[in-house]
Amino acid sequence: MGWYIAKLLLLLPLLAGLIWGSLWLARKVQGGVGTREGGKAARLVETTMLAPGMRLAVIEFHGREILVGASRQGLVRLAEAEARPRAVQPIAANEER
Repeated sequence: MGWYIAKLLLLLPLLAGLIWGSLWLARKVQGGVGTREGGKAARLVETTMLAPGMRLAVIEFHGREILVGASRQGLVRLAEAEARPRAVQPIAANEER
């Protein structure tokens, strides 16, 4: 009985550490997937809910703003225009980059 408890006290923290480490590593690796040095190619600017399951979305893509209708059946491009200039947000001194 004492040997069982000693193994349990040794292996349980080891197993918890392995689970935590694998989750941390997966999150770290997934953060870099799909991004380029310049940032993301597409950016969601705004969404508006029209009805349950139906919404309008404005997506900025390569200097263009695209109005998209999204429903359960799929996406439909409704309009396209030049992108508006973004407002520059100052970075706080205590914020990390």
